[in-house]
Amino acid sequence: MCGNKIKLKEADYNKIKEICEKFGNNPGELINVLHQTQGHFGYLPIEVQEAVAANLGIPVNRVYGVVSFYSFFTMKPKGKYAISLCLGTACYVKGAEKILDALKNELKIEVGEVTADGKFSIDVLRCVGACGLAPVMTIGDKTYGHMTPEKVKQVLAEY
Repeated sequence: MCGNKIKLKEADYNKIKEICEKFGNNPGELINVLHQTQGHFGYLPIEVQEAVAANLGIPVNRVYGVVSFYSFFTMKPKGKYAISLCLGTACYVKGAEKILDALKNELKIEVGEVTADGKFSIDVLRCVGACGLAPVMTIGDKTYGHMTPEKVKQVLAEY
């Protein structure tokens, strides 16, 4: 759970409290609370997880366990346009690794990093659930199928 510490403001604590109260401060609603909290903050650093745990009356390690288990949750900030590349079997076999190389080369960042301007970030997933479109890349809610390294520059230009 190491990393750069952030300082939460009183307004941040109040927002977390508000989200938790919306779900009745019920520990059984942890995933929903985390989903809304990440929607607000963009990611779930340890300080946010600690505040959620305190409001729900549960141990921080339980919150961390959920955040680290589900790939939807992230403990690192993402770019304005978060790119996810599928490296599941179908996508991998059809050349996803070469698309990843093209993304890293074009954006000058590695997986898990954000471009200096905060515009793009790259993550990889095990399966997007669109194997018939392999290889698949998503940017936000938009899915790009049948990707090739040559299409990377063209897709990024849309943003």
